[in-house]
Amino acid sequence: MAKVIVSTENAPAAIGPYSQAVQVGNLLFTSGQIPFVPSTGELVSKDIREQTKQCLENINGILEEAGTGLENCIKCTIFIKDMNQFGQINEVYSSYFPENPPARSCVEVARLPKDVDIEIEAIALIP
Repeated sequence: MAKVIVSTENAPAAIGPYSQAVQVGNLLFTSGQIPFVPSTGELVSKDIREQTKQCLENINGILEEAGTGLENCIKCTIFIKDMNQFGQINEVYSSYFPENPPARSCVEVARLPKDVDIEIEAIALIP
């Protein structure tokens, strides 16, 4: 089974030697998405709700490029700098997965790329 690199302008360009996503068979693995606006390459806001939303919008852009969507996510991993923001993150996150949410892990970390407060990665099915 060959791997296919997925790239889109609807998510920030990679800031290192990695792909935005890789498809293997009917599975898509995204790289972690930070809350940068694709068109500007800038942080969306210092507000954790806005940052969460932007991460998920970036993931959605990648998924759509690969012919799938958030409804087909099977696993998300969230990395956050402050577990005290967990409730605010969940508030936004749950609005993107109102039914049958994917499996998920959420871990607090010391530091994230570009010193953002959140990073989210996903695994999705491609129908």
